[in-house]
Amino acid sequence: MKAVILLSGGLDSSTVLYQAKADGYTCYAISFDYQQRHRRELEAARAIAQSAGVAEHQIVSFDLRQWGGSALTDDKIDLPCDRSLEEMAQSIPSTYVPARNTIFLSFALAYAEATDARRVYIGVNAIDYSGYPDCRPDYIQAMQNVFRLGTKQGRESETTEIVTPLIDLKKTEIIQLGNRLGVPWEKTWSCYAGGDRPCGVCDSCQLRLAAFTELGLTDPLPYLQGGS
Repeated sequence: MKAVILLSGGLDSSTVLYQAKADGYTCYAISFDYQQRHRRELEAARAIAQSAGVAEHQIVSFDLRQWGGSALTDDKIDLPCDRSLEEMAQSIPSTYVPARNTIFLSFALAYAEATDARRVYIGVNAIDYSGYPDCRPDYIQAMQNVFRLGTKQGRESETTEIVTPLIDLKKTEIIQLGNRLGVPWEKTWSCYAGGDRPCGVCDSCQLRLAAFTELGLTDPLPYLQGGS
């Protein structure tokens, strides 16, 4: 059994890769170099893929900086930092990248159909404070229909299934799942700032740190600020 795993190198996607492995799938990881501010995450993706022993790891390159529209692809847009969890929950943040998961899932679908993989795992989460529109159940359901209607495989045999193990989990629950699966947190990367060390103050760092702290655990990454 084969599965394609969308792997950013972050906490969520790394947990999903280890879950797919635990589910008994031969894993084909796919990561994306879209000229994001935090391309450092690709080093983490390579390390996690190697640690998990994937069958293949593809890194697809394209440039979303051509039109920007996000703090992750346009340096003129400020990266949200030092925000409370309540502030993060108020609206979709500037770190939302237009149509990113639609782009990613389209690549993953093509990869899955070409390799005869019948599952695509993605680490979307609907209750994260970020509230990205392309991480919600109704979006995943719509993309599942695209998978069915838009491929030879879907029309003639068995549709590739989108699997979202984390969609209803809190960040603390994701960490607990990752601990059970043996995810090496020290190899992961969540920071949006793009430095050599995680900043500790961007939304992604703060969500991660808050979850480790709530669990009474120490995040092993060497944060510039706010880490334990």
